[in-house]
Amino acid sequence: MSDIKTVFIGFDQGADYALDGLGLSEDDGLETAVILSLFTDRRANTDDVIPDGSNDRRGWWADQFADINNDQCGSRLWLLSREKQLTAVLTRAKQYADEALKWMVDDGVAELVEVVASNPRMGILGLLVAISRPGQAVKKYRFETFWSA
Repeated sequence: MSDIKTVFIGFDQGADYALDGLGLSEDDGLETAVILSLFTDRRANTDDVIPDGSNDRRGWWADQFADINNDQCGSRLWLLSREKQLTAVLTRAKQYADEALKWMVDDGVAELVEVVASNPRMGILGLLVAISRPGQAVKKYRFETFWSA
């Protein structure tokens, strides 16, 4: 089964569909699922600090109609947009990415999802995602973005 290939451009620019000549590129949907899971804004928890100081907890409106109670799309990585480059922030980035990708194991899409958060360069948040699926080679995806603090 194929899907329209989605490519990550950056936190500030989001993602877009990939082109193949005059048409849309296709992929197996895994990379698209990872991108949407990580870079769609999940609703902030009531105890999360909102970066812009507002009360806008974001999130997807359709989460309120989820078949599974409290099932949410996206990640809370957006909460880190104004954070400093600290080890504690990398720990939160990993936690938020793990939370966003957990559904892949729960739904049987993957056997194991591993995330490593790093600061590969000054002002850059990096995420390395490795997905193990039954009978297939491990797929790895690397995402890097500028921090806007």
